[in-house]
Amino acid sequence: MSHPRQRDSYRHFTTIATRWHDNDVYGHVNNVVYYSFFDTAVNRLLIERGGLDIHHGPVIGLVVNSSCDYFAPVAFPQLIEVGLSVTRLGNSSVSYQLAVFADGHDLASALGRFVHVFVNRHDRRSVPIPEELRGALNKWLCDGLSSPNKELQT
Repeated sequence: MSHPRQRDSYRHFTTIATRWHDNDVYGHVNNVVYYSFFDTAVNRLLIERGGLDIHHGPVIGLVVNSSCDYFAPVAFPQLIEVGLSVTRLGNSSVSYQLAVFADGHDLASALGRFVHVFVNRHDRRSVPIPEELRGALNKWLCDGLSSPNKELQT
């Protein structure tokens, strides 16, 4: 079982360029921006490879839980990669483990958790994950990730 801060714990990577306004007065990317990184990585994957239609589809994913642990700063103008693995695939929900890697590094600067519940676009009631999307999510399922909350010390 890989440690969740290691690059080889992740099934998919999305490269994101940090932006000038991501930095805060302390000279590093502000903590709230990491959630945008997670959202971008997850939704880009669901749209491009899972068939999720965020504009007109009958089913949408809503974030119901998210968290992040920070270990090392990243800053503009660095490129980062967000590693993603699915840790739980339920009937209407999916849990992701995410990690932010500074370009070229094998140890994550931050670890995130993100839970989507899929709902009917109009009444916002939970619905089963559509089959095309479930098939894609299964490709990124990784049962071996340990909880980062149990292993925060490096």
